[in-house]
Amino acid sequence: MTYRLLRSYLTLAALVLVALVWPLGHFYIRSEQTRAIASLEHDAEALAAFADHLIETDSTDRLPRLARENAARTGGRVVVVDSTGRLFAAWPPLEPGEAAGLSTRPEIATALRGGSRAGVRRERSRRGELVHLAVPTRPGPAVRGAVRLTVPGSSVDGNSGRVWGFLALVGAAVLALAAVAAVALARWIGRPVRYLEETAARIAAGGDLVVPERTVSGPPELRRLTETLRTTARRLQYLLTAQGAFAGEASHQLRTPLAALRLRLENLERDVAPRSLPDWEAALTETDRLARTTETLLAMARLDEASLEPEPLDLDAAVARHVRTWAPLAAESGVRLTASGGPVGRVWAVPGGVEQVLDNLLANAVRAAPPGSTVVVHRLARRPRRGLPPIVELHVVDQGPGLDAAQRERAFDRFWRAPDAPKGGTGLGLPLVRQLARASGGEALLLPAPGRGLDATVVLRPVTESVNGGHSGGSTADGQSGASARVSAVDGRHGR
Repeated sequence: MTYRLLRSYLTLAALVLVALVWPLGHFYIRSEQTRAIASLEHDAEALAAFADHLIETDSTDRLPRLARENAARTGGRVVVVDSTGRLFAAWPPLEPGEAAGLSTRPEIATALRGGSRAGVRRERSRRGELVHLAVPTRPGPAVRGAVRLTVPGSSVDGNSGRVWGFLALVGAAVLALAAVAAVALARWIGRPVRYLEETAARIAAGGDLVVPERTVSGPPELRRLTETLRTTARRLQYLLTAQGAFAGEASHQLRTPLAALRLRLENLERDVAPRSLPDWEAALTETDRLARTTETLLAMARLDEASLEPEPLDLDAAVARHVRTWAPLAAESGVRLTASGGPVGRVWAVPGGVEQVLDNLLANAVRAAPPGSTVVVHRLARRPRRGLPPIVELHVVDQGPGLDAAQRERAFDRFWRAPDAPKGGTGLGLPLVRQLARASGGEALLLPAPGRGLDATVVLRPVTESVNGGHSGGSTADGQSGASARVSAVDGRHGR
């Protein structure tokens, strides 16, 4: 930001300087040129008065001497002609052929027409730029001749280079002062902005949100904003701590009573009358569901509190291991469990994250799949193309009733369950899956399966991508943007 402010201030200062210095320099140089030509015209008129006297007294033989003396004094060339343009005298002498065309020279023609106006002409020659100025020997209609002075152009505008140099030096000094002032002002404004950026990054990174107290100078509005952000961070830290503590403590305190309650229910089995067995089984099922809910809440609370860094994981081995473990359980429900897809190698995942993801997705799929159907665990590596990052997709596809678009959107809300969902679920499995996927730098989403059913997809990063490439774990802003890019890639590839 300091660079942008500095560039803006210097650009504005440069535009103001150009708007002021450019016309000022031109005006001053034009004034100096006018003054030099006026002085040259005065010398020419004085010489013309002497020449007119010599012509009037038939003493034209003295004109060469007069021309030589004035040429030496002015440092230029003096030419004297009569009323017809015939050469009387010239010094330094003219080159052969120059004297014949003197009457056609614009400045001499203007002077021979009489009047008070001097003829001035600029000319570029092999000797450089020349300035010709001619005046009549006598103002009025009765002109006896004309005198022309020719001087180098540098004698008329020789100070222009120094003028522009001085103005450039002044402009550079002004720009230097503006740069010093701009840097000081930009740092004064940018200091609280940088502090705000650091604080916002600290909040986005999670972990300890207590922002250290620090005196920050800058505009009053930005100082008030930093204090407001500090207060917000403290309040957010308090709320998150209270929430995590409540979830963790409540779940922990419920585990032992729930275990004792289930043990008592199991001990009551032999004393339960046959007609009360359905109620006893329902109580046992609800106790198990409450225990699972407690365990899931405790796991999610621990995940919220921890700052876990993703680690490399062999996804192929994890999938094979879980398919072997879950295949017998799925077979008890009449469901066939298979794995498909080629090897995808290692992915970034938080410790234990993929295992919990597979357990939850497979439990949901087996529970929703009808007997005689197949649940497929498919893995696929996507290569980067069209600016999309490389990803690894893990699909758990069932042939159950599936969910509509609105239900798929709400399925990741905590404690939400589909209206026709089987009993015994907690409504926390998919939220935990998404939380684990995001903590690993990926994302979880639900897609309609081909034909019917549900395609639960988890997007992960291959180890070929740096752990800091697009996400560093947790819920940082960079991680959210990286996960969004991966979701966009999956949505585009599935035509959503």
